Amino acid sequence: MIGDGGVVEGDPKYLLAQEIGRRLVDAGFVVVTGGLGGVMEAASRGAREAAGWTPGTVVALLPGFDPADANPFADTVLPTGLDHVRNALVAQSDAVIAVGGGAGTLAEMAFAWMYFRLIVALRVDGWSGRLADQRVDARVRYPDIPDDQVYGVNNAGEALEVVVRLVDRYDRRHRGIARRK
Repeated sequence: MIGDGGVVEGDPKYLLAQEIGRRLVDAGFVVVTGGLGGVMEAASRGAREAAGWTPGTVVALLPGFDPADANPFADTVLPTGLDHVRNALVAQSDAVIAVGGGAGTLAEMAFAWMYFRLIVALRVDGWSGRLADQRVDARVRYPDIPDDQVYGVNNAGEALEVVVRLVDRYDRRHRGIARRK
């Protein structure tokens, strides 16, 4: 999950991310975040509170070197030392769910688009709301999915429904940049 790093406990985006994290784990998914605060913390907290939580279910890909920077709800902490470049790793998830967000979220959504990942965006303030129901660019990523886009949703239930329904169809993997002919 990606999104606003500055939202605090009790903020509607925080509560939304927390609910999505919980629902994802209860549906059998692992939750991967950038490991810091805001939406990342909320998703991690929700995942950790889920009835289906087991050790290793909440993964934090930190931008820095210090594992102590992780939010307290992450149970697998990977300090990458990659700073903003770590956004490319987060975007390698099977599905990327965005809640709000600024430039970092925009970068993660762009990486996810280039990496052929399923992208779900909550229709809230920030880049998730701006890109919901849009294509990031004109490339045809999946000829067999004519409505391929950033799938806009309004709530946690819709986000989970889209992931469960579509994640298996988004099975391509990026194979490197090639010269266009």
